[in-house]
Amino acid sequence: MQAARLNQLHTMDAQTLNQGLDQQTITLIDVREPVEFAGEHIPGAMLVPLSRFDLREIPQFGDTQLVLYCRSGNRSAIAAQKLLDAGFESVTHLSCGLASWKEAGYSTVVNRNAPISLMRQVQIVAGSLVFLGTLLGAFVSPWFLMLSGFVGVGLVFAGVSDTCMMGMLLAKLPYNQRSQG
Repeated sequence: MQAARLNQLHTMDAQTLNQGLDQQTITLIDVREPVEFAGEHIPGAMLVPLSRFDLREIPQFGDTQLVLYCRSGNRSAIAAQKLLDAGFESVTHLSCGLASWKEAGYSTVVNRNAPISLMRQVQIVAGSLVFLGTLLGAFVSPWFLMLSGFVGVGLVFAGVSDTCMMGMLLAKLPYNQRSQG
């Protein structure tokens, strides 16, 4: 049964999405976090973050195609699978996410007053923890070097899996929960 549902997950390229948006035949859902959406999103998209994905927030217009997107296509595929598991017959997501949209040259809504991106927040926190672990390891106890090693392993895992636990934790902070600038 699960394999049959996987066949109902469709992908769409940026050009097809743009045509559908122009023709108003697509309902576009952004499944990224509020801080990401506030910083930049595709015009006309609605926010339903994957971290608190609620099927009741998904609009179900019979005359439009539902299309999900995220930064790279990974989170939108997860959200799409949740919809399929809930009984949606067919779900589509943007292939390679927002990156493909921008690479195709289409415009986005950018808010310069939004909080800094989650990626930059992760870089700041991870870099600070590595620096702190190194300092404490050099001047207090070599055991503190394990902090730097732990952060390094987390960054490798994030790169390989495209799942950043630190980013998910930072996304839950109050200033990252606002979706409008």
